Amino acid sequence: MRTRVQLADLVLLVVTALPAGAAGFDRGVYDQQSIDALAARANLAQPREQCFLYAELVHQLTEFSLQQYAAGDVKKAGELLQQTQQLATKIHLSVAVDNKRLKNAEILLRQASFRLNEMLHFSRLEDRPLVEQTLAQVNQAETDAMMQVFRK
Repeated sequence: MRTRVQLADLVLLVVTALPAGAAGFDRGVYDQQSIDALAARANLAQPREQCFLYAELVHQLTEFSLQQYAAGDVKKAGELLQQTQQLATKIHLSVAVDNKRLKNAEILLRQASFRLNEMLHFSRLEDRPLVEQTLAQVNQAETDAMMQVFRK
């Protein structure tokens, strides 16, 4: 009897803990003001901190772009994806510097890549090239960050 109660408690714990863990970083609702504030903070940050802040910015831009695309504002979503591409290039260039929170940056980039892949699957045919380009650049930035983590 005691074993059944412990097993039931364990199952209940696992069932309630999995959805909370799966949500990860994607709990926020992002807007242009928070993105602009983070961009200003990233541009003024020390070189060691920029990679993580740029990765956080890529993550927020990706989420905001998905929100805009879902709301029907394809033009704004495209502009946000172009900003994401520019930041992915900055990440690629800043990864070589001795960075703080590089693993966290890699995780954020992986999540952004996952969300861009989702966007690719439900986007219209004429919007796909931009999403594919952005996904490729974010994947490259993630790979660079991951390789730098393994070098340490």
